[in-house]
Amino acid sequence: MSQTLKPSTAAQKLGILLAAAPEDFRTTPITRAQLDALRADPPAWLIDLRRNGPFPREVIAQKLGVSHSGLVRGGVTEPLDADQVGGLLADPPAWLVHEREVHRQVVAEAARLKAQRNATDGR
Repeated sequence: MSQTLKPSTAAQKLGILLAAAPEDFRTTPITRAQLDALRADPPAWLIDLRRNGPFPREVIAQKLGVSHSGLVRGGVTEPLDADQVGGLLADPPAWLVHEREVHRQVVAEAARLKAQRNATDGR
C-alpha cells in the first residue's frame, strides 16, 4: 500500500496554490508515485500554475527575496500572480527594498554563524 498525501500537502510540495488547482487534485488524496509523476512530467495545468500563479506565500517570498514575515509587514496577505510579482520587482516599493535588505542581512548572519560553528567544531 502506497502512502497518500493530503491535497494541501501535495500542493505545498509542488509549490502551487491549492485553491488554484483543478478540483480533482483538490479533492483526491495523492500517492507518492503520483506526486513523483507530476514532478517528472507535469501536466499543462501544473506548468501554467508554476509559471503564472497565483502563487502561495512561500513562492512569493522566494521570488521577491524576502521572508514570510516581510510579506506580512509589507501588506501582502493574498496570493499574487506572475504579473503582480513582476510589477513589484520592476518598481519595488519602499517596504520591498527594506525587507530585501533585512532578509539579506539575516541570511548573511546565519551563514556567518554556521561558518563560525564549523570552524569551532574543527570542520
